[in-house]
Amino acid sequence: MKEILNRKNAPSPIGPYSVAIGFENMIFISGQIALDLEGNLTEGGIKEQTNKVLSNIKSILEDNGSSLEKVIKTTVFLKNMNDFTAMNEEYAKFFTANPPARSTVEVSRLPKDVLVEIETIASR
Repeated sequence: MKEILNRKNAPSPIGPYSVAIGFENMIFISGQIALDLEGNLTEGGIKEQTNKVLSNIKSILEDNGSSLEKVIKTTVFLKNMNDFTAMNEEYAKFFTANPPARSTVEVSRLPKDVLVEIETIASR
């Protein structure tokens, strides 16, 4: 049975969805964008937004008995593939050893016109 997971250190969803769902020993985190706890968009470019997104994902995982080391797969959505290198540099700071599987795709538009959105699957 699925359970809606705690998100005390991450922003509220901006639509009718759960931030994270637990199922057996897995955690599925909805696509996260660069919002603070009050729902304000992070200032700056791709590096600042990537850092905020991954910081939020880290908080969601830790709030629910997991960690970045237990991430199995991420999907990165970029507004502009020209930001790939800068996003990758910031991403590498969070996944320093044994990084998860990952897909990265360019999309025409993201919620709130952000530059990056990342969804995550992890174990507990």
